[in-house]
Amino acid sequence: MNKKLVAVTLLLLTGGTFFLRCQDDDGELNAIQTVVPFLIIAPDSRAGAMGDVGAATSPDAYSMHWNPAKFAFINSKGGVGISYAPWLRNLVPDINIAYLTGYYRIDEKQVASSSLLYSSLGDVPFTDEFGNLERTFKPNELAFDIGYSRLFTENLSGGIAFRFIYSNLTGGTYSGGAATKPGTSFAADISGYYHKDLTLFNRDALLGIGLNISNIGSKMSYSDAQTSDFIPMNMRLGTSGTVNIDEFNKLTLAVDFNKLLVPTPPIYNTDMEIIDGKDPNVSVPVAIFQSFYDAPGGFKEEMREISISFGAEYWYNEQFAIRGGYFHENETKGNRKYFTAGAGFSLKGFTIDFSYLMPLAQNHPLARTLRFSLAFDIYNIRGGSSGTK
Repeated sequence: MNKKLVAVTLLLLTGGTFFLRCQDDDGELNAIQTVVPFLIIAPDSRAGAMGDVGAATSPDAYSMHWNPAKFAFINSKGGVGISYAPWLRNLVPDINIAYLTGYYRIDEKQVASSSLLYSSLGDVPFTDEFGNLERTFKPNELAFDIGYSRLFTENLSGGIAFRFIYSNLTGGTYSGGAATKPGTSFAADISGYYHKDLTLFNRDALLGIGLNISNIGSKMSYSDAQTSDFIPMNMRLGTSGTVNIDEFNKLTLAVDFNKLLVPTPPIYNTDMEIIDGKDPNVSVPVAIFQSFYDAPGGFKEEMREISISFGAEYWYNEQFAIRGGYFHENETKGNRKYFTAGAGFSLKGFTIDFSYLMPLAQNHPLARTLRFSLAFDIYNIRGGSSGTK
């Protein structure tokens, strides 16, 4: 019971990060905190195997999460993706994340898309102040998206997505004499994607650049008596390069930079007065702009808030893929550092992928994380046209 409640609390209060060190050489731990952290967890195996990169990689069924604008370049009329990931199995055995996504090409320039992300925290026993079991509840969270992508020029596209977020962590249990309630929020993503055919070392190559500002939305509260908290508004900027080595072999290298667009906690004195940093109790638009200069440690701390993902993908004959990657987050901002690996198989419109996560720290909560994903190109399976870019 204690382990489950600790896991739920950490997920709620720390944005899904786990603090393995309290201090580094430059400063104390000062991680950014948000609610509904499941929104920024990689839902699919392809990106999960490449260190969580996805802003500028080639479009696939899971582009809704990483960069909706990529759908405008997808070489398919329509498709569906299904993904499942057991989560934090080193802490508790029954937390999982599932993802369902789909897209449909309206015409040569327009693509509509939608997705459903669901997170279950398993069975959580609630007790009274004396430790007596009162009830067992299964906390759950979900996000439902609809998106639209459009090709602006031969090389540039844009996308927008609207999101409804629902988070029920307590089932109405009373806390401090006040009734709790499910948290809800509405949010939007704005994205862009550029790709350009190149020649590199006398071989065909493709350059990709992507930007996705996601989860721009209202704050969330779990009680009428509770202060509303920010959802994980995030800016993801990435680039990728793909080289066709020969007729059968292709290699992609990619890198993403991420920064949460929510306030950094300031430093308070004993009277709870801010002595360094900015007031975090601001509106959503102010928070987005303030997030670039509000860190108590100045520019140096702002740079620590940027996490970096590196990924590589090798395809043989468009049928078999091997992937690897690395994710890095500063010690004072959560200390998530892990290698990833995985593989994929594709045949006649059907793709299956899996990935495995390997943290640098021992006994890390994310250790042994496996993801499984399926994707279907509906028209290729039916023998229809694959569409055009």
